[in-house]
Amino acid sequence: MKPITAQSSQAAGEVPTQNTSTRWALISLMLSMLMPSLDTSIANISVPTVASTFHATFQTTQWIILAYLLALTSLIVSCGRLGDIVGRRRLLICGLILFTVASLLCGLAPGLSLLIAARALQGVGAAVMMALTTALISETVPKEKIGSAIGLLGTMSAVGTALGPSLGGIIIACLGWREIFLVQVPLGMLTAWLAFRYLPNDRHRDIAQKPRFDNIGTLLLSATLASYALALTLKPTDGKFDAINLMLFAGSIAGMILFIVVEPKVASPLFRLSLFSDRQLSASLILSVLITTVMMTTLVVGPFYLSRALGLSPALVGIALSVGPIVSALIGAPAGRIVDRFGPQRIVLIGLSAMLIGTTLIAVIPTSLGVVGYIAPLVVLTAGYATFQAANNTAVMRNILPHQKGVVSGMLSLARNLGLITGVSAMGAIFATASGALDIATADPQAVTTGMHYTFVATALLIGFALAIGYWKYSILLNK
Repeated sequence: MKPITAQSSQAAGEVPTQNTSTRWALISLMLSMLMPSLDTSIANISVPTVASTFHATFQTTQWIILAYLLALTSLIVSCGRLGDIVGRRRLLICGLILFTVASLLCGLAPGLSLLIAARALQGVGAAVMMALTTALISETVPKEKIGSAIGLLGTMSAVGTALGPSLGGIIIACLGWREIFLVQVPLGMLTAWLAFRYLPNDRHRDIAQKPRFDNIGTLLLSATLASYALALTLKPTDGKFDAINLMLFAGSIAGMILFIVVEPKVASPLFRLSLFSDRQLSASLILSVLITTVMMTTLVVGPFYLSRALGLSPALVGIALSVGPIVSALIGAPAGRIVDRFGPQRIVLIGLSAMLIGTTLIAVIPTSLGVVGYIAPLVVLTAGYATFQAANNTAVMRNILPHQKGVVSGMLSLARNLGLITGVSAMGAIFATASGALDIATADPQAVTTGMHYTFVATALLIGFALAIGYWKYSILLNK
């Protein structure tokens, strides 16, 4: 198979070798995956400093995170579909430019309101980048190398997540909070240029052949996803759900029902509901939600267990928590190569099995083993997660029709984000309830340990359910 990337090289004038062109195209996609991940984790650490700068409450400054998250979650599928219509390369470059400009506006924002608005614009750019990066992989590398390339994208996502807190802390300490946004401006400019220079040209279609963008479906789905995200993330000061949360939940359910009713009647729907009749795609999306819900538990429960139960200092807690993303970064590329060699089906099951072992060990490991007793199972859990992600995404993207790659890639990213949001709320609630403490931040070590163990029992059950789905998903293959 001849890499298409040579076309874009010719259009630009100079014609590099196919290997060089493909390599730089892949680098542009890796950077496109790195920046949204980095932006999520690096911005979190700025909230206390921003609150102090603008003399704002914690609840108000939390919208720095929520604005980005809501824009990203609610628009990611629509951005994937729009890329299928207008051209993925063209839209990705626009998304990179928007993200870069929004980063500049964040760094220069004179007030909190403008900062939050700029963060929402960043979320829109991030939605474009995350929706189309995986879709463009299959147009950039040969089919037999897709697993390795997707593994590299997983590595970059993990690197961004791991690098964000430490890099953000250093930048804020040395330069200030504005620079954590401004540092992404030159990186965004470089990535946009690489994408323009090396990514394959979009295939041209006659205007009459191009489907129309589904405005009604986009509005309905965006409102539904935003309501769901707000219902799980917007909480009163006592941390409990109230009437507003219930109304948002009800709104998300009503929106989804309306979306299901309206979409079959649209001439060019956002995506055809018949896509979900594909057993592999449906199972892959469900698995992705379940798995990322479990992985979010390590970020929700881990800091409390390490600090309250094991008595680690904040610096040591940060180091311990960075082990997961580091393992994911190291495993991503090798896992992708293994997927290319042995196929994604059995590798999905191996990854899920490793996650089940990791969560079970964390649930039963005694506190007397100290930090090693937590980190060792965490390494197994994270290695399984990285392996699963590479195999699951490869299994989906290898066989998707060309005109559906953008929207399906967006669905995969959406499933991941919904899992992260659900994990924060659901696993946080289980942890707080199981600990039996009125305030988990001041709970005694035994209460935190009890809550941690019960929470990871719940995650082990979720992984067991996911493993059952995985066996059902590939039952035909396994019976051969």
